[in-house]
Amino acid sequence: MSRRTDNRHRVATLCREATGLAHHTCLKWAAAGLITRRQPVPDADGAAQRAFEAQMVYALANALRDDQRPDSLLGFTRAEPYADGLVLGLHPALADRVLGTLLPHMDEALGWVRGVPGLRLTPHGGEWVCTSVTGAAMVRLVHPDADWRPRLPPHADGVTQLWRRNRHRAHPAEAASLEAWSHRGSGPDWARSQDWLLSRILRRPRLLGVTCAAHGWANTYTRGGTDLVIEWCCSVETAELAERLRRSGLVHRPQHVGEDARDRPGFPGEIAMGDAVVTVRRQSCPVGGGLVRGRGVA
Repeated sequence: MSRRTDNRHRVATLCREATGLAHHTCLKWAAAGLITRRQPVPDADGAAQRAFEAQMVYALANALRDDQRPDSLLGFTRAEPYADGLVLGLHPALADRVLGTLLPHMDEALGWVRGVPGLRLTPHGGEWVCTSVTGAAMVRLVHPDADWRPRLPPHADGVTQLWRRNRHRAHPAEAASLEAWSHRGSGPDWARSQDWLLSRILRRPRLLGVTCAAHGWANTYTRGGTDLVIEWCCSVETAELAERLRRSGLVHRPQHVGEDARDRPGFPGEIAMGDAVVTVRRQSCPVGGGLVRGRGVA
């Protein structure tokens, strides 16, 4: 085997382990130069696509918390990532929960938008397509049962289903949420870095699914409403998972992120791009009185 062929197989293996795609597909991508050792999983090219995917992670991490399934941290079992979009395989036991979480709705008493603001859902040939009302982002959801139809959230007192009421434009509350998203944290530079990180997290479901391998659940939340935290027990050590994520290109600095944004030194399990952070950490097993399920600060 030539060095070039061997390198392509290594790249394909990293892609397969992160996404769940077939090895031969990843090998074709490596041969075509679509993936490399530095970036073995294709990135989303557009800022709108990355922000859309990041908002999906944010919503699902806080909603699922410790209600995952084996090998499925955010409700997906595989990813087919492209520069201009993403295809995600739904876990059958979480499919309805995932869609109910992503679809934007508002508590009328509080005026808060939950879900992904601006997301709209359209059936298309056995798939369910999540698009942004801006038309600049798209994620396709595929269920293993071609005849599956989701149980969509019903009408409820005190809750406005924004995705039903405003089909082709953003509700004012959604527009305000989208504006706030782009200026969250310490400012636009931080927000752009976090969009890169969270978009890449969504594109690596098989790599993160190991955190649910032992008991079928982990613990996910956003700390301070910003940084993503993933906690688990009994499957993989913190350092090993952090290294796997780094090898998958999670924090490879793209040109779009300023070169002057320095990665801050972090604690074990802190994976940073500039000031944006994803924290992964193994905790004690709850049987031994360690990690308490559902405990997180949103």
